[in-house]
Amino acid sequence: MPGRANCWPWPNYPSYDPNDRHNLTGEQLRNRAMTDVFEPGSTMKPITIATALQLGRVKPQTIIDTNPGRITVTGATIHDDENFGVLTVEGVIQKSSNVSATKISQRMSAEEMWDSFTAMGFGQKPQTPFPGAVTGRLRPWKSWRPIEQATMSYGYGLSASLFQIAHAYTAFAHNGEVIPVGLLKSSGEEPAGVQVFSPLVASEVRKMMHMAAAPGGTAPLAQTVGYSVGGKTGTAHKQVGKGYASNKYRAWYTGMSPIDKPRIIVAVMIDEPGAGKYFGGLVAAPVCSQVVQQTLRIMNVLPDLPVAPLAH
Repeated sequence: MPGRANCWPWPNYPSYDPNDRHNLTGEQLRNRAMTDVFEPGSTMKPITIATALQLGRVKPQTIIDTNPGRITVTGATIHDDENFGVLTVEGVIQKSSNVSATKISQRMSAEEMWDSFTAMGFGQKPQTPFPGAVTGRLRPWKSWRPIEQATMSYGYGLSASLFQIAHAYTAFAHNGEVIPVGLLKSSGEEPAGVQVFSPLVASEVRKMMHMAAAPGGTAPLAQTVGYSVGGKTGTAHKQVGKGYASNKYRAWYTGMSPIDKPRIIVAVMIDEPGAGKYFGGLVAAPVCSQVVQQTLRIMNVLPDLPVAPLAH
């Protein structure tokens, strides 16, 4: 798909051998990337910030004061993992600040945020023939309370599939345009997408996501040899009934590469990661790194970073 970031439904694990149909379960058979929904968490922050940039409410260097590391909205307190102090909007993505995302959302109306989220495919049936693709959930903006608008800015209170998140990120990879989805490689003229952001805003957000994947960000483990990477981590408690489990997590990372002219978008979600690690930057970002390096090499994409020679 020359000139466009590729977006396909990708493999699931655990998988199964189609030649051996003994003891198959629904868990093995379904394509979780298309059929399962969850709260996208911090992977929504680039979308919130892009919306505010597009509306002119912030600029990349706008200062956001996160002190003392928490904010109260209509009686509910929103926390950051630590007190990040004063951040620029660029730093909001790099450090993944919930307080900053909340403050940025307060510069927009619920309707403006809903319009942007909807244009990017959230709450919409994916236009793909793939069976079982789910719609997810995005409530009408008129029903949003202030605390819900705040939590939606950092990915709680709505739901989406991993595929929908990857598809939404095509806006950042393709000059602000959410591109159509296909199951087969197109050989003719590409159909028009939906222009959600300006090319400048898309470029600015890619830079922020590149900072998040660099030292000092939340996902330096997403970087790979020879190719620049940018993206956003997410880590969240799993929903159980009407609440959240204290010891069960989902971790994810959605990234793209090469960062200046992306050719692929990779979205990774790990359900209940083990081995004592559960942050997206620790468990999902390394998977993205491996997929990016192997895929771009197979696609014969030239490295955009120096590749150190092997030691002898």
